[in-house]
Amino acid sequence: MSSKEEILGKCRTQQDYPMPRLDDIAAVKYPDPLTQFVAMSAAVGGKVVELQPGKDINHLLRSLFPEAVNIASNLPEISLANRNPDTVGSAAELDGTDLGVVRGEIGVAENGCIWVPQTMKERAVCFISENLVILLPKEAIVNNMHEAMKRIRVGDYGYGCFISGPSTTADIAQVLVMGAQAARSLTVVLLP
Repeated sequence: MSSKEEILGKCRTQQDYPMPRLDDIAAVKYPDPLTQFVAMSAAVGGKVVELQPGKDINHLLRSLFPEAVNIASNLPEISLANRNPDTVGSAAELDGTDLGVVRGEIGVAENGCIWVPQTMKERAVCFISENLVILLPKEAIVNNMHEAMKRIRVGDYGYGCFISGPSTTADIAQVLVMGAQAARSLTVVLLP
């Protein structure tokens, strides 16, 4: 027996920890998941706005981001978009995107995150955009990650991710930097 196997054998005999029960975690329910989702989104630095029935999403986006020039989206309802992540030659062509608009499928009340499946050729739009807007139907908000994981679908591209709030880091000298690895701001637009 090698010394590695001997050490691992001793470790195995010394530790006997039963697996924790997850029933309590999975049972987390909120009286109003929408209210909880909005609160958690704000807690992680995001913003939630609601599109009123009958209103144009493009007018709402222009009012929220009046300075945005380079707008990327492959969503047919986003007429403001002048960059399409499906038709660019490479992800690098999305560099300099002021506003990216994508569709989310599931919002999670316990942590304010949104499941965003890749529905575009260049998923970089989710991370390279200075500001990211995720369109999310109000009825798509669930209580917890356990509920979300049961509903996840991965599309044709075989990729998706949970996004929660703008990108932040304080790795260097404990100075908070916004947008270090992805968008500087995240806005969730709740659709009726």
